[in-house]
Amino acid sequence: MNSEHTNTKVSEKYNLLKIIALTFVAAIGGFLFGFDSGVINGTVDALQVAFNSDATGTGFNVASVLLGCVVGAFFAGTLADRFGRKPIMLFTAVIFVISALGSGMSESSVEFVLYRLLGGLAVGAASILAPMYISEIAPSNIRGRLATLQQLMIVLGLFVSFISNYWLVSYSGGAQEELWLGFQTWSWMFWAEILPAFIFFVALLFIPESPRFLVASNQANKAIKILTSMSNNTIAIAKVKDIKSTVRENSRPNLRDLVSKYTNKIHPLIWIGITISALQQFTGINVIFYYGSTLWRAAGFGEADALLTNVISGSVNIIFTFIAIILIDKVGRKPLLLIGSIGQAIMLGVLAYLFGTATLDDTNNLILEGNNGTLALIAANAYIAFFAASWGPVMWVMLGEMFPNQYRGAALAVCGIAQWGSNFTITMTFPIMLSYLGLGFSYAIYASFGVLAYFFVRSYVTETKGKSLEEISREQKIS
Repeated sequence: MNSEHTNTKVSEKYNLLKIIALTFVAAIGGFLFGFDSGVINGTVDALQVAFNSDATGTGFNVASVLLGCVVGAFFAGTLADRFGRKPIMLFTAVIFVISALGSGMSESSVEFVLYRLLGGLAVGAASILAPMYISEIAPSNIRGRLATLQQLMIVLGLFVSFISNYWLVSYSGGAQEELWLGFQTWSWMFWAEILPAFIFFVALLFIPESPRFLVASNQANKAIKILTSMSNNTIAIAKVKDIKSTVRENSRPNLRDLVSKYTNKIHPLIWIGITISALQQFTGINVIFYYGSTLWRAAGFGEADALLTNVISGSVNIIFTFIAIILIDKVGRKPLLLIGSIGQAIMLGVLAYLFGTATLDDTNNLILEGNNGTLALIAANAYIAFFAASWGPVMWVMLGEMFPNQYRGAALAVCGIAQWGSNFTITMTFPIMLSYLGLGFSYAIYASFGVLAYFFVRSYVTETKGKSLEEISREQKIS
């Protein structure tokens, strides 16, 4: 690395309050991502009755949003490289509003699935755009903490959806009960998302475009102006020069950049990103969040108690995400992933044992005898704690920063497909596995992926702590 690049990093000064404000606005997309993902949790049984669905149909009602996420994640990355990060985020906010309104008004599975697919487009787009935007405006020494704010907002969205569902059910008496204006409670659960989606849209109107996108689009003067507002003119000019050194002149990023011009093969880094995206899901985290109330009712909890356990789990998720924020720029990304992998595997193993050795009542519901119900609840929340302090935020942080400037959007698009495709697979198969294999064997499978994740990270993942995006780009030797 030459001295010019080193000086840019050493003299880096910035307007911290402004950068935090911009990060927060982008991360509202993460809040909606979490809320939209979690709101389905308390509506599963009500939807099954409302639409008269079987186990497979119920699984698809829940998982349908994830198909939209696959498409949304892919096109968000490529469209953000073509039109900019801000316009696509604005469009995403509008889609969130339409999906929330339509989901609550649906009168059939087909109609519901269509609106959930639309919501999936928004969730998938938000999952890619927020870490992309945040990583591109954040200074290298605090980028991990700022990017982790995206995950914090996701878990806050999950938590608020659990609180909203619990409060609405407590008020009405059940998700299937009529609440206001002749609509059942489950409809109002979805409509609660409209307000934060509207706030997201309005807030986005006041943020600037990503400077790195502007440089890649031959709008260096605009990039300098934006960077000056975050630091000063001297640093802004040096930073733009540094960014230019990592993108092809007069060439916007596109999917073809994923293939190395030297080997004519997909860059190995893409395969690493795809694998960590899939492994985050294959340890079964969203089984807890999408099917939490169903899972705990299968374990012998009543509806209200099952929803209350979701609130407890959401609180644990938030607390340990704060721990990740504290540690990520001190300990690093890779150590957190390694610790999280082993911790998740152990806790899933405990759950597999408890569920696998439980007895069944006359209706095939699990009976967790003695203290086993409490132990299962503790193990599940310990698993969430390990996930929240590691794989939850760290995967998104790494995806936002590990790829070179030249193909970050395209790489995130491909990894988004892997992440949401894996999410769909896990979510769609869990009700079937629950019916045929039982909770114990299902959780044993998820635990094995935790072990696999440990060995993969140890062998293939490279630390990115403290490096600027331009340093990371140069290390990949992109021309």
